[in-house]
Amino acid sequence: MPNLTDLKTIRTLCERHGFALSKGFGQNFIVNPGICPKMVEAAGIDRSFGVLEIGPGIGVLTKEAALRAARVVAVEVDERLPPLLAETLAEFDNVKIILGDVLKTDLAGLIRREFAGLRVAVVANLPYYITSPILMKLLEERLPIESITAMVQKEAADRICAAPGSRDAGAISLAVRYYAEPKVLFTVSPGSFTPPPKVTSAVIQLRLRPAPPVTPGDEARMFAVIRAAFSQRRKTAVNAISAGLGLPKAQVSAAVEALGKGPLVRPEQLTLEDFCALGDLL
Repeated sequence: MPNLTDLKTIRTLCERHGFALSKGFGQNFIVNPGICPKMVEAAGIDRSFGVLEIGPGIGVLTKEAALRAARVVAVEVDERLPPLLAETLAEFDNVKIILGDVLKTDLAGLIRREFAGLRVAVVANLPYYITSPILMKLLEERLPIESITAMVQKEAADRICAAPGSRDAGAISLAVRYYAEPKVLFTVSPGSFTPPPKVTSAVIQLRLRPAPPVTPGDEARMFAVIRAAFSQRRKTAVNAISAGLGLPKAQVSAAVEALGKGPLVRPEQLTLEDFCALGDLL
């Protein structure tokens, strides 16, 4: 079994397959041997699980998941990587690589085909430039997955896992909490990768809820209010929602006051329950 976190091994593999890292795909390979085992352990993976991975790279995390899970399916957009992965993962008969863009992939169909009879978890080192779109696709499609354990940029982790009413709270943190219970597990230094990124990373975990914590009369309307509120963070919630939705300021102000909030309340001071009520009132 090749040591996929060894820099010399990585260089040899890449040279043999004529592979060069792509900035466009946000590729940084893990060279810290402790990271991926820690991620898989935190995910609680065992033989009752099928694991969906996004962006397997050269297979460092894939290998760790395959050692524990019944089956691993990895979606990779870079068409240069499957031949390399065929070599690094040759000893595993429970791994399948699917070439494609995860944002355009029918994940519900994939899970039905590949993980029948298994519990499903997502474990991934997500491309930092499309972290939010991938997470929201996984959540909004209401896939039959139990958890998402993912490495992301630390700044993104702080926003995604921000507590309602905190300074870092935003549209993404509220949307995530509607579908899941998020937490930051641990941080990862730039030196854990080659080439080292310019930012610190963090591993987060989202445990999907069996049902949302609030029940809006119109889910789409609630999220429209949330997006409007955070589209102009420097404004008060009343001004931002009024401008974002094209509603009379007096109407929005009355709705905010009905929640017992003052006219100068900021968007980040409102909770998911507040936004649910605002969506219904508006």
